[in-house]
Amino acid sequence: MEQRVSLVTLGVDDLGRARRFYEALGWTTGAAPDDDVVFFQAGGLVVGLWSRAALAEDSGIEDGGMEDGGVEDASGWGGIVLAHNVRSPAEVDAVLAEADAAGGTIVRTGAPTFWGGYSGLFRDPDGHAWEIAHNPSWALAEDGAVRLG
Repeated sequence: MEQRVSLVTLGVDDLGRARRFYEALGWTTGAAPDDDVVFFQAGGLVVGLWSRAALAEDSGIEDGGMEDGGVEDASGWGGIVLAHNVRSPAEVDAVLAEADAAGGTIVRTGAPTFWGGYSGLFRDPDGHAWEIAHNPSWALAEDGAVRLG
């Protein structure tokens, strides 16, 4: 197996709402309005949105679902946080502001980290966690690809 990730699929409760959220962040898709899955090119990989129930069934997973307030039930969360690296602490704050304006929930505002960087975290409307981070030890290519320092 090659050392890479090609696709991250997010299980969502309301595909239209999820699509509008990511489009409000400036993401674009070629999916038709009535498609049952939405794909976004995200640098060198693809992020997909698909029905949470269909994703669980297709993956053979028993989904614990969401608790009130959009927080994953402990039996359903897979222990994954997505990350989006940026070029500066100011860009971390700008992306968090975009997520807030698009309807996301800010979990952790931008702040210096124990590892020498700067990061914050938001949840999308389906509870998927996204860390927005500036790591001065990692190189970020023009196309957004991360290179370990």
